[in-house]
Amino acid sequence: MTEATRAADGTADASVDVAAEGARIAASMGRVVQGKDGVVRLALVVLLAEGHLLIEDVPGVGKTTLAKALAGSIDATVRRIQFTPDLLPSDVTGVAVYDQESREFEFKPGAVFANVVVADEINRASPKTQSALLECMEERQVTVDGVSYELARPFVVMATQNPLEMEGTYPLPEAQRDRFTARVSMGYPDPAAELAMLDDRATADPLTALRPVASAAMVRSLVDAVGRLHVSEAVRRYVVAIVEATRRSPELRLGASPRAGLQLLRAARASAALDGRDHVLPDDVQALAVPVLAHRLLLSSEAAVGRRSTEQVVTSLLASVPVLRGR
Repeated sequence: MTEATRAADGTADASVDVAAEGARIAASMGRVVQGKDGVVRLALVVLLAEGHLLIEDVPGVGKTTLAKALAGSIDATVRRIQFTPDLLPSDVTGVAVYDQESREFEFKPGAVFANVVVADEINRASPKTQSALLECMEERQVTVDGVSYELARPFVVMATQNPLEMEGTYPLPEAQRDRFTARVSMGYPDPAAELAMLDDRATADPLTALRPVASAAMVRSLVDAVGRLHVSEAVRRYVVAIVEATRRSPELRLGASPRAGLQLLRAARASAALDGRDHVLPDDVQALAVPVLAHRLLLSSEAAVGRRSTEQVVTSLLASVPVLRGR
């Protein structure tokens, strides 16, 4: 690409332009998800960071639409799983079935075998079924009856979640939340976007007219290019300092894990590449700290009583951690 990435030997890699390709995917998604440019960008950052996205908000604000818009903009395999209380782990991962003719067990892949997996209303399923996603989200493989099956690249889980106060929901365990690179809340659209939505969707669903603007192979190239972005020692130390600050904070009883630091840096790389830069800035880290870290943290009882949110705590910590400079 032009200046967004560098090859391992330090020379410019002109094979892929992350900023240009990312803009095409974002524009495609924006035709469906109107007035939510920041949310669309975060979804794209998560995709290029080889992560997973948790979309949390009340029903009807477009959580599933966002996931489908990303899936529809990429020429890749897509599977949607509707999580319900009676969903079984084998429905997600697959199951080995005995074949009477061959007298051997044959593996029947589950819905997780796709490039983009839309896990709709993930917190309506039991914790046992939720845990079926743990291995595939972290190791990108599924193990059934002692045999491991590798998942295709790219692989991204886009899960929607209803607020816990709503009927029939189960809280996601800490181990599950920690595997999501970022969490985003859709929020209500502004009046202009909502008015446009009433006009555009009066007779047709714009999702049906969506056509892929990038292939799975292109996305893999973009992911590889993002992974080659230069990150200075100062920026790496800054990421570690932020993560350590969450562990020392008296307002938190659970700080960020080492996985959180890794995913924060990967997301910062993706954000820098989308901006057309060949290096990561502290600004990239700061912009993504809240969506990447907040959902992994647990408030202390005093902070909870004081009605503090984990987002507020992360914002306060960013103000207290000095920005390190250098290359």
